[in-house]
Amino acid sequence: MNTSEFILDKVAPIFNKQGYIGTSLTDITKATGLTKGAVYCNFSNKEDLALKAFQHNIALAITPLFKLVASKKNSLDKLHAITEYQRSYYDLVKDQGGCPMLRAGIDTKFINPLLFKAAQGLSQKFNTGLTNIIKDGITNNEIKHNTDPAQFAKTILSLIEGSSLLAFTHNDASYIINAMDFIDSSIIETIKQ
Repeated sequence: MNTSEFILDKVAPIFNKQGYIGTSLTDITKATGLTKGAVYCNFSNKEDLALKAFQHNIALAITPLFKLVASKKNSLDKLHAITEYQRSYYDLVKDQGGCPMLRAGIDTKFINPLLFKAAQGLSQKFNTGLTNIIKDGITNNEIKHNTDPAQFAKTILSLIEGSSLLAFTHNDASYIINAMDFIDSSIIETIKQ
């Protein structure tokens, strides 16, 4: 592990827990045991470190979901893979400060445009991926032809992110589990061919 990876491993959870503006240089040096100079030898500034920490958090929490979905053959299996992954998501990220996409999107909108754009881009990638899964399902006669892919994708993403917010607000994974059950039974079953 090189110094940059070491720093990210130590500070990414801190950024996610305390917020990107709430994490001070003292927090960073205390967590790493490194001097300010050593930290900024590896990152150009706090914003650069925050962006790389966000990317590190995404690699741990969300990239595995994208890989899992890509391994599935049909659209319904892909949608079910998403809900299954989300059911264990709370336990996966609870000690890391919660959902990094949600945290960065809320925390950085008015203070770190670069990081906010990264969170917004990830959210859009997720939404586009869901839309494409549903479109493919329509094309392959797995999903009803009168289904609006964009509408259902936004609804699914809203339920995922909303349930994450509530689960971390109340320290209760059942918000996510109930939302995933709702997606499976009320949404996927509604659009299934």
